[in-house]
Amino acid sequence: MLTGVRIVFLGGDARQLEVIRKCVELDATVSAAGFDKWETPSPGVSLEQLTVELLSNADVLVLPTVGCDDEGNISALFSSERLTILEEHFTALPSDCLVYTGMAKSYLRGMCTKHLLKLIELLNRDDVAIYNSIPTAEGALVMAIQNTDFTIHSSKSMVLGLGRTGFTMARSLQGLGASVKVGVRKQEHYARAEEMGWKPFMTNELLLHVPDVDLIFNTIPSMIITAQVLSRLAPHCVIIDLASAPGGCDFRYAEKRGIKAMLAPGLPGIVAPKSAGIIMANALVQSISDEALIKGDE
Repeated sequence: MLTGVRIVFLGGDARQLEVIRKCVELDATVSAAGFDKWETPSPGVSLEQLTVELLSNADVLVLPTVGCDDEGNISALFSSERLTILEEHFTALPSDCLVYTGMAKSYLRGMCTKHLLKLIELLNRDDVAIYNSIPTAEGALVMAIQNTDFTIHSSKSMVLGLGRTGFTMARSLQGLGASVKVGVRKQEHYARAEEMGWKPFMTNELLLHVPDVDLIFNTIPSMIITAQVLSRLAPHCVIIDLASAPGGCDFRYAEKRGIKAMLAPGLPGIVAPKSAGIIMANALVQSISDEALIKGDE
């Protein structure tokens, strides 16, 4: 239970609504700014404006999956006004306030460091990343189906990177009957891919493996699908880049060659916001509970 914990939410999308509901269910005292367009707010939530006073009593501050940009602007799908968190707001937060987001950019990291606030990025948790890989893979498959005129079954599909998202992506393609190649950078990932029945190769040999590929799903957040790689692809090949922006593909050259290439970060919040919200809610609640235990031990 979160009885007595004062949580302030700032902005977000449909995922955040699920997180708010979970916190209310667990008896937290919940305030939310940036939700004036929320048509049916959960009972027990106090809808507020972003003010210094609102933040001055917060035990926990929760920002959206991508906390804010480098000017402090917060994505707020349910707000009719711009939501911006300024230095005065960070100054108002109690020193022991926990600041949560999915992933933080430099502005948020810098402000939390400057004001000695503990920043917790939930997407860094293995459990969150693994659970999120499921709607990511499902969304990527939908995109592949919508942008091709052939079936995934019997296609020659390639996954670049065998992290948490890459593994789920490769397994999903295999389950649909695709022939799956996996580009890896570690020998242990090579062995795991081979054990799973995929066709592994080291990414430094990518040029040798792309000429006959129908679909490429990239999870590596650095430039790997270069102009040189693109020059060897068949014109019908479709690239779905799941890495965080700006991705790992030369989109300019892909367009020049007439190859369909799409950057698709944040798929969980697009294709399955309810499930993605529940994943984030469970991780948030667990983390708040763990932090309380830690404080109690000190």
